[in-house]
Amino acid sequence: MNPSSAEFFSQNPVQDVECLFADITGVGRGKSLPARAFAAGQDLRVARAIAATSLTRDWVPELYAAGDPDLRLVPIPGSLRLVPWAHPPRALALHDCQDLDGAPTPFAPRNVLKRVLARYAERGWVPVVAPEIEFYLFALNPDPSQAFAAPVGRDGRRECGPDAYTLGALESYSPFFAELAHALQVLGVRTDTLLHEVGVSQFEINLVHGPALEVADQAFLFKRAVREVALRHGLLAVFMAKPIEGDEGSSMHVHQSVVDVQTGANIFSQEDGSATARFEHFIAGQQIVLPDLLPLLCPTVNSFRRFSPHAESPANVQWGYDHRLAGIRVPPSSPEARRVETRLAGADTNPYLVIAATLAAGWHGLENELSASAPVAAGEAPATLDPALVYSLPQALARMQGSALAAQLLGEEFVRIFVGTKQMECEHFDRHITAWERQWLVGQC
Repeated sequence: MNPSSAEFFSQNPVQDVECLFADITGVGRGKSLPARAFAAGQDLRVARAIAATSLTRDWVPELYAAGDPDLRLVPIPGSLRLVPWAHPPRALALHDCQDLDGAPTPFAPRNVLKRVLARYAERGWVPVVAPEIEFYLFALNPDPSQAFAAPVGRDGRRECGPDAYTLGALESYSPFFAELAHALQVLGVRTDTLLHEVGVSQFEINLVHGPALEVADQAFLFKRAVREVALRHGLLAVFMAKPIEGDEGSSMHVHQSVVDVQTGANIFSQEDGSATARFEHFIAGQQIVLPDLLPLLCPTVNSFRRFSPHAESPANVQWGYDHRLAGIRVPPSSPEARRVETRLAGADTNPYLVIAATLAAGWHGLENELSASAPVAAGEAPATLDPALVYSLPQALARMQGSALAAQLLGEEFVRIFVGTKQMECEHFDRHITAWERQWLVGQC
């Protein structure tokens, strides 16, 4: 037991530890271990396929071809903390997935991100990211055939229309947000602004910028905390990209910059404050590569419903200065904070994989010194449909499957397992008879 664990257990007499990792879809999985066994360093294993569980609880056949061997769960140093919503008290610790030969499990999302970051580390660089994560709060919804509904506020009424940036709505759910703030503090998740978004009972919380792997861990815990605390208040927190027909979608915008470890300087800015060539290379990489990695940013059939001609959800890989309709936006900032905001991803994405995708794309541009297109001018709207992109999950998966760049940047086995997992989800969706069909086809055909 390392000293930090010894100190933790001496101060927090918990009985159990949740040994937690994110699977390929971003769902938290793992085992609960008695605290004494965790402290003693007990070897902990799960079937390798568990790390690639689909949203429909299936696994690609390839994972059984070798008998579905075990992988080892390896605790991440410093990740042990209390579970703030648990009674009686228990702890959690994040874990890495390691094959029994000692190699990182190649399709485990945290390992995918670590491989991308290793390329930056070879150049003496550290990517810094900050996600903006949107979600809806709904009344509990035990019947999935029924549409989501806004919860009843403190005035006894439900929100009924757009109310962006209002503070009154935050007050309506102040007990939830107060407990959430405490939970995030206990979990070590650093947040910045909280705001009411455009949608009915839609909110956004921004995470503080930091090293990419650390922030990805925080984003993973953030989504879990929001869901758990919401349930304690009789609310349903939903991170679907488009949960309500006709209302706004939910996104996860990712701000990215890159810091030189030796100098501490942002490699996107020169000493005189102007942009470096590397800044354009990074943007160009995203323009060229992200179309091949789109399923990592839009990972479900619902993700693509977020894109529509009349929404502020950019469905393009154009870029512009302070242009919210561009898929790649450069926010106003000081030279030290010069960064790229990628706006394509939905809130339903796996934080590890969306950060891995955007940074891998940027890396490709840096490594090959690529040139970006001209920026979208102020007052000019980008094209509604971008010919660089496809607009359905099956098409996006086919493109990723055939992409040599995707395999080169993220690993051949990861791409194969991820695509196979998502194709199974699409097949499951296609077999499902929807409420629309029951509504409009009975007696009509």
